[in-house]
Amino acid sequence: MASQAEKAESHWARFMGLMGRRGLPEGGGMLITPCSSVQTTLMRFAIDVVFLDRDGQVVKLVENLKPYRGAFGGRGAHSVLELPAGAAHGVIAVGDRVVWEDNG
Repeated sequence: MASQAEKAESHWARFMGLMGRRGLPEGGGMLITPCSSVQTTLMRFAIDVVFLDRDGQVVKLVENLKPYRGAFGGRGAHSVLELPAGAAHGVIAVGDRVVWEDNG
């Protein structure tokens, strides 16, 4: 799904997120933690937003979130995996578990 995802944990990295980028490559993504809501202000492209609880279980999925919009994860949301628009469609669902493996 996101074989080349970045992890944003610092305050600055979480704030900047994907702003100013032209897009995400296939297999790309950004895991933002902690995070329970996102906004796509100043973004140039739509994304799929996967809200995860502390154990990596999907609690909410927002597909094709367009620029200048926002989304809230709701109860239990602890982190967010942002993917290229369409990447989550038919691949991930509420209740699935996402596993992060550090390869660095």
